[in-house]
Amino acid sequence: MKCPACEADLPADAAFCHKCGASLAAAGSAASPSPSGPPSTAKRPRGPLPFNSAPGDDPEDMLWQGQFSKLAMLGSWLAGGIFTIVVIAVGVFAGFTGGAWGIAAGVIALVWVGLVLRLLYLQLSLHYYLTSQRFIHERGLLWREVDRIETIDIDDVGVVQGPVERMLKIGSIRLRSSDATTPEFLIQGIEDVRRVATLIDEARRKERRRRGMYIESV
Repeated sequence: MKCPACEADLPADAAFCHKCGASLAAAGSAASPSPSGPPSTAKRPRGPLPFNSAPGDDPEDMLWQGQFSKLAMLGSWLAGGIFTIVVIAVGVFAGFTGGAWGIAAGVIALVWVGLVLRLLYLQLSLHYYLTSQRFIHERGLLWREVDRIETIDIDDVGVVQGPVERMLKIGSIRLRSSDATTPEFLIQGIEDVRRVATLIDEARRKERRRRGMYIESV
């Protein structure tokens, strides 16, 4: 170890230089950075938003995103299955010939192709996003329409489920808001629907508390 003032050789645990009397503690503390380092400025990670917020806006966190669930079409699948069985049963009892069976098979195929295409359309064209400040709804394939409702404007959150949907934990969420363009909105085909409805309700309550508003006053 050398003295920073006179370059004299010193023991490693020396506090003062025996030659010039310089203090080594002050020099060591100035040269060594604080182990804790500068205060952290890292923010909580946020998910990708469907569009950027304006500069200067408050930080906006992604809370949930989803789309139409294939389980929401279970009723349609069951109806298609029943229709197929009925057509086959009618063909058997009516004694369909080759041509009649061809027509029946074509009708059945059209029904199932239509169901699959409808599911694909709903899953590709409907997207939902919930942030700490907004509920955002995107719809459309070639022409995309984006609508948003400020969470602070949401007045009521309801869940709509049938008997089968309750067993599968899917359903629709009905939003009522003071938004002039979307006073009522139905979010269809959502998995774990009660949890998502709770997230929306908690987001609107937090945003109203943050802005100093009472829920009953809106």
